Amino acid sequence: VQLQASGGGLVQAGGSLRLSCAASGRTFSLHNMGWFRQAPGKERELVAAIRWGGGVLYYADSVKGRFTISGDSAKNTMYLQMNSLKPEDTAVYYCAASNFARGTYYLYDSDYDYWGQGTQVTVSS
Repeated sequence: VQLQASGGGLVQAGGSLRLSCAASGRTFSLHNMGWFRQAPGKERELVAAIRWGGGVLYYADSVKGRFTISGDSAKNTMYLQMNSLKPEDTAVYYCAASNFARGTYYLYDSDYDYWGQGTQVTVSS
């Protein structure tokens, strides 16, 4: 499976962006998908996760009510709609996916098998 993330950019605080993650290859094996982010000097953190073909699994407290994760299985694409962006949302955002062997685990980097290349999101104050 290959993942291609896109949609990052520079936006003012309070603005919105929508990230996309297009999956290709053996997409029938996808189980959980997630968006992680890593800010300079910080560890990578899970922002949101979704069961592919199912429901939302997780939002980080810092993004609840502002970000929405969704998936379109017909297009093999996952999205992250980010509203009311704050400067502290500035980071490189990565999409990730796991296959069925991972079962119910989705919270940590090690729970994912495939990673996109990352897309930069910069929020100015």
